[in-house]
Amino acid sequence: MKLTETIGISLQSIKGNKLRTMLTILGVVVGIFSIIVIMTVITMLQNSIQNGFSQLSQNTFQIQKFPAIMSGGPGAWLKYRNRKDITLDDYYRLKSMLKEAQYVGAEQWQGGKVVKFGSKETNPNIQVAGITSEAFKTNNWSTTEGREVRDIDVNYSNDVCDIGQDIVDKLFPNIDPVGQYIRVDGLPLRVIGVLDKQPSLFGSSHDSFIIMPITTFESKYGKYGKSINITVMSYSDADYNNVMDASIGYMRTIRKVEPGKENDFDIYSNDSIIGQINNITGGVKIGAMAVSIIALIAAGVGIMNIMLVSVTERTREIGIRKAIGARRNTILSQFLIEAITLCLIGGFIGIVLGVGVGNLAGSQLNAQMAIPIDWVLIGFSLCILVGVIFGTYPAYKAANMDPIEALRYE
Repeated sequence: MKLTETIGISLQSIKGNKLRTMLTILGVVVGIFSIIVIMTVITMLQNSIQNGFSQLSQNTFQIQKFPAIMSGGPGAWLKYRNRKDITLDDYYRLKSMLKEAQYVGAEQWQGGKVVKFGSKETNPNIQVAGITSEAFKTNNWSTTEGREVRDIDVNYSNDVCDIGQDIVDKLFPNIDPVGQYIRVDGLPLRVIGVLDKQPSLFGSSHDSFIIMPITTFESKYGKYGKSINITVMSYSDADYNNVMDASIGYMRTIRKVEPGKENDFDIYSNDSIIGQINNITGGVKIGAMAVSIIALIAAGVGIMNIMLVSVTERTREIGIRKAIGARRNTILSQFLIEAITLCLIGGFIGIVLGVGVGNLAGSQLNAQMAIPIDWVLIGFSLCILVGVIFGTYPAYKAANMDPIEALRYE
């Protein structure tokens, strides 16, 4: 018998018992749905976080006082707090030593500021950054209008700034902002450029910030008690690790870290933050996988029971088919295909529902829509595996049935 005919007979048998089929595949639907809906939400969150946190340029890492993600409880915070601040002098020394790097930039940040232009003002949610010119390259910033902060602005502490798109929308809805003066904490700054839009995080804009020369920033807000971040870009991916190792070595020398002691600074990169996020979500994935496997095992037991009932009900059919020449492999394939088909139908329904509900739940967090292709494939693979494992015994029992005894069965 051809494989297509075997599949046709299996599907006909499934159609003939619709209620039984629906109840049988329900367990598979629940098992696959539970894993797909969780993985869909996690994938949406990860994509949004990765896009939102991927603010550094390619082949770039950042040296900073505090870790990007704090762990270890309150005691860890005290340890990091007691580290020495990274100063602008440290930056200049590192830049002079680090010949291996393409760009070395520095930046300092202050949050919760109000920006004023005439009678208009923003909410107190503006981030203000003092930077060196090379921070534009290492942070992948660019201007859509005007120009960037340059070395001459840093050297002469010029009162100039580049502003984000949110500030433009709030203060300059109908006029060109370039050349206008704004005030930040009473400091008048001439707008020299408008920054390109930045990736959002969960629908939250990252365009509410101002960039000024780091020397202007320090003259306004002081240089003490405000650690700077140093951003370093290598020439290529091939020398990225070498540049990072060299930077760590030079920073240990600059900050007089004794041999054998841990660094009193942290290294942050797009890959490292994404890796930490993946570690956090890894436990959730394992838990979801465990729950789904338990549900699928329960569903598999149900499928095996139904298939055994089906074999018993179709004993005479099996006897007739074997009497007219059907081989054992044909009977085995027929019932095995039925079990796998039941699992695949349940898996397909579970995947569709899981992706749909997962995206609906993730949209409430303003996360980007996603389909976890890898987990969809894993879901289908699990369905086939469950069908094979729990369908083999009923199929084997049907294939090894004595045709004479089967024909005599009432």
